[in-house]
Amino acid sequence: MWQRGLNWAAIILVGTFGLMWVGIVIYADEFSAPWMRVTQAVFGILLLGWSVQKAIAMILGKA
Repeated sequence: MWQRGLNWAAIILVGTFGLMWVGIVIYADEFSAPWMRVTQAVFGILLLGWSVQKAIAMILGKA
């Protein structure tokens, strides 16, 4: 029971962090090189993708 709740907490935390990361890189980071902003945006999207993948696995009962 606790394990499942902690898994959901981790999924939500990583997804929220990824979303915030992408938002900060796109809107607030004005002084970095364009290639660095793209790299950081890809990292944020990877975090979002991981959280969505884990959430689907939890819903389907595969995790």
